[in-house]
Amino acid sequence: MRLTRSLLLLAAIVTTPGALAGQQTMSAKTDDAAVRAVVERYLHGLKFNDVPSLQAAFWPEAKLLFIKRDGTIGQLTQAEWQKGFVASAGKEEEGTLAITSVDITDNAASVKVTETYPKSIYVDYLNLLRVQGEWRIVNKIYTSRPR
Repeated sequence: MRLTRSLLLLAAIVTTPGALAGQQTMSAKTDDAAVRAVVERYLHGLKFNDVPSLQAAFWPEAKLLFIKRDGTIGQLTQAEWQKGFVASAGKEEEGTLAITSVDITDNAASVKVTETYPKSIYVDYLNLLRVQGEWRIVNKIYTSRPR
């Protein structure tokens, strides 16, 4: 009887981490899909000059940071950045846009995106947070170079 209780206790201890790992794996898959969906919305916005898609992907106060030609840091608000898409709304841009990597820890994620256009290549690093259950891009840094 004593041996049976010990074996049951040992079985519970051994199987619990596996059960938790299974739950974490399922949650990680769900988070990965949700993060990728937000970034795909962003990529759609870029590809088709679709401001509503960009607005849906970004937190309204998100900043975009980059290095200007003079070597200083440039910064754009969402409103400033999105103005550049309005004149070409709906026009499809030539190029390939792809998610290069995704890294998620709890409520924070970092996604690398590569955009290859006919004359230039952009690499974006997007930071996302899960705010009230919804993933949003809260910060973007990027670099570009001629192709």
